Amino acid sequence: MTDLIFIIKTMTINFSAPRPLILALMFCGTLSSCKDNASEKDQASFSTSNAAATSERLPKKSEFEQTSAFKDYWYAGEAEISSYTLKQARYGELREGQAVLVFVTEPFLKEKQVKADNANADNIPVLKLNATKTFTTGIYPYAIMQSTFYPVANTQHALKVSCSIQEWCGHVYSQLNNRDQFEVTSHSYFENEADENFKLSKALLENEIWTQLRLEPSSLPVGEIKMIPAFEFISLKHVTLKAYDAKAVLNEGNYSITYPELERKISINFNPQFPYDITSWEETFNSGFGDRAETLTTTATKLNTIKSAYWNKNNNSDAGLRETLQLN
Repeated sequence: MTDLIFIIKTMTINFSAPRPLILALMFCGTLSSCKDNASEKDQASFSTSNAAATSERLPKKSEFEQTSAFKDYWYAGEAEISSYTLKQARYGELREGQAVLVFVTEPFLKEKQVKADNANADNIPVLKLNATKTFTTGIYPYAIMQSTFYPVANTQHALKVSCSIQEWCGHVYSQLNNRDQFEVTSHSYFENEADENFKLSKALLENEIWTQLRLEPSSLPVGEIKMIPAFEFISLKHVTLKAYDAKAVLNEGNYSITYPELERKISINFNPQFPYDITSWEETFNSGFGDRAETLTTTATKLNTIKSAYWNKNNNSDAGLRETLQLN
């Protein structure tokens, strides 16, 4: 499909990725295993004062300054694809697997909350992240995807977050749309997590941290904050989707978030120089249920990174790119 040419403020931006592929990658729902004990979600909205507190550092007053290096890297009509070797904690054991982070710029339709097919001055440039994981628990496999659509201007929260997890017991899907409030839709095969629609006052999102980091690490929220954990974690652990007390720390080349109530810590290592590529991450939490519960650390370590218009690489002859990424 011909690349989209998107024009904003006299700047020509080459946005790629055909619509069918983007739609296929956009949604990420919250899954778990059929043996988990799901708890009911608290659907109450936050108060106005709580919303102000949890929106710390966002929205920003001034737009992110796009350097020539930034434009050359992110508006070249290619996605950045990074592969990682994964050790995923699940059911009190570590599972071997693979993770992939796909970052790409796109024009976004605010009202429809999807990628724009046509150039328009009202389109919003976003940096999209499709984060995937694949691993196996015993006989059956897991496939997880989280998608985040974050404004390149870096002045507001992610415009959309979605998450899906599939395994042999079933699949769950959840989506957050950033409108006057956060509008959340979720579907699950668990009785207590079946079809839900509710609203939340706006708060910091762990899912948006990964894209915000790639734009401007110095803008990341720090100190005592409130943050909505990653949708993947919320689903797998069956915790309430809401903002939790957290402590965020930014050091050179590392950003970490600790959630005392959840007994969880996520630590992201990145190149302190542009393009701030993510080299590895760790997530420590209590994995498993009952006698199998144990505090474990999920780890992901980079294998390789390529820049590619991958949506055009769908011939059998293109399979060699997977070898370059060391993907099975």
